[in-house]
Amino acid sequence: MANEKARRDGRASKVRVRYMVSAIEPAVSFYTKHLGFEKKSETNPNFAMLTRGNLELVLSTPFGPGGAAKPMADGRKAEPGGWNRIILNMDDLPREVDRLREAGLHFRSDILKGPGGAEILLDDPSGNPVELFQPARH
Repeated sequence: MANEKARRDGRASKVRVRYMVSAIEPAVSFYTKHLGFEKKSETNPNFAMLTRGNLELVLSTPFGPGGAAKPMADGRKAEPGGWNRIILNMDDLPREVDRLREAGLHFRSDILKGPGGAEILLDDPSGNPVELFQPARH
């Protein structure tokens, strides 16, 4: 019953991802200006929630009062970067890459092609990867 209500409310179709970022404002600017995200809620120095289609992107700093900033039982702390990533589909990947390069953004590689399509990794201001992907046309 709860899942049925969630579907009716639109919550079941949302995917939520958290990225740890070094600073909220540069991250919000990056995702809204360059990748088409919109602010879902007011931001503060340690937290922001953005949305793009069915994706909710939760941005948190590794410091501050929030639970995401608390160390794990073994002492490890959350930090930006790594290789886990969100994937955004593109209709014209080369054109998007050109547009983002003109804006001075940093890519980890050139466009890589495989049997499923083409992809490239773009770094956000904190070093979190965003995969831009264009499916192969069969």
